[in-house]
Amino acid sequence: MLLALVAAASDAVGATPSRTAKIELIAAVIADAGPDEVGLVVRYLSGELRQRRTGVGWAALRDSPVAAPAATLSIGEVDAAIEHVAGLRGRGSTAERRRQVVSLMAAATEPEQRLLAGLISGELRQGAAAGVMTEAVAVAGGVSASDVRAALTLSGSLPLVASALRRGGRAGLDAFRLQVGTPLAPMLAQSASSVAQAFDRLGEAGPAGVEWKLDGIRVQLHRDGDEVAVFSRSGDNLTARLPDVVEQVRGFGSRSLVLDAEALVLRPDGRPAPFQVTGSRVGRSVDVATAVLEAPLTLSVFDALHLDGDDLVGEPATTRWDRLAAAIPSGAQIPRLVTDDLRAADGFVADALALGHEGAVVKAAAATYSAGRRGASWVKVKPRIVLDLVVLAAEWGHGRRAGRLSNIHLGAHDPTGEHGPPGGFVMLGKTFKGMTDAMLTWQTDRFTHLADGPTDDWVVRLRPEQVVEVAIDGVQSSQRYPGGVALRFARVLRYRDDKVSTEADTISRVRALLG
Repeated sequence: MLLALVAAASDAVGATPSRTAKIELIAAVIADAGPDEVGLVVRYLSGELRQRRTGVGWAALRDSPVAAPAATLSIGEVDAAIEHVAGLRGRGSTAERRRQVVSLMAAATEPEQRLLAGLISGELRQGAAAGVMTEAVAVAGGVSASDVRAALTLSGSLPLVASALRRGGRAGLDAFRLQVGTPLAPMLAQSASSVAQAFDRLGEAGPAGVEWKLDGIRVQLHRDGDEVAVFSRSGDNLTARLPDVVEQVRGFGSRSLVLDAEALVLRPDGRPAPFQVTGSRVGRSVDVATAVLEAPLTLSVFDALHLDGDDLVGEPATTRWDRLAAAIPSGAQIPRLVTDDLRAADGFVADALALGHEGAVVKAAAATYSAGRRGASWVKVKPRIVLDLVVLAAEWGHGRRAGRLSNIHLGAHDPTGEHGPPGGFVMLGKTFKGMTDAMLTWQTDRFTHLADGPTDDWVVRLRPEQVVEVAIDGVQSSQRYPGGVALRFARVLRYRDDKVSTEADTISRVRALLG
């Protein structure tokens, strides 16, 4: 299959707001793909590469060569080229990766270049969310979405499900079984601003489970006898990096299990260390023995998908919680309150916040485990931090945001000159999240008038005048920015025309959030 067909579908999906139309467009391309191609088609239209990481940054994508006049690239050729790029190592590999990417881009038409830039950068945004992709796979294969979701629950991979469906039809889906040692796609949660709203979102009479939400790394734990495997949320095998987690799992009584858990580093006083400490520990693959001594991980298990030969994904949450309580030491379980008393639930969450945790996840007691879905059965509640910051620059968008200024650079006021000239602004990070189409149109016009000084084809530098209100989940130490701090999960709430830039939050206030 030509990459051009996938690129055209991606553009068309990005251009329509209709969920039904998106599903039809994607399903048509999936149906045309061969058995060896369908998995790549699903990945590319989901905005991901099979290789996940390529080592290629934005710098290699800014100066794309002149587009090819005609489409010649197949998706198989593209996958092979990116596999080669991702495998480059050693001296000179950065320059060679850039050269290879430029060569690939030169063979691509303009729509193909847009698709490739989005895939390589990880910022392909055309509205093909997980639910849309799941339904498109079902339509293309002539089966129900529930059949696809059931297979996804057991396989953890929509491209794998699509390939099985393409090769074997409905019988191909029936072949999926929960296998200890093979990661499942994790169940996901929607968001709410309060526990009361979360209870309303569940829409069920009777008690719900209220669990502490920890700011750690989500892991899936598998054990088959003496063999233990630890997988990340995205299915990466972390076992070799986390020997302390492996030993904790071996201490559990069950000899066969699949558990959903959070791993995090705790400070000596029992409070959670900053997220970046946990993230750095989990990401460390060199001198792991020292890392274990310096930053040991603690497990908090919150769900059981398999225990001692029994598959539990189809059981209600109450059954899974009971089985978990009987199989795992209480100290290794996440704190949970099952209640329909809003006051008690609020108090329970307040305790979590007082100990430095993120908030809570409210879960329907009767819900089964829907892997890979952000359904209404789990609702996370996190207090948000709101800051008024200044827009320092903006980047031209691509895909459905092409031709509009999208990603904005955020800065805090530095009145004392602690990190530069007094009265200046200190860069804290970027975001493109939370922007509506109307907001994108407005800010493109606004920022064009605020453009200041030389610009390149990608970034427009601005006079620091526009204040924007953003919500963040927190901050973390960073050597990337001059203030030594970076925002976590920033999203735009609104632009503040009622404030001038000197009224923005200061770098001192932002740094105080480090705790």
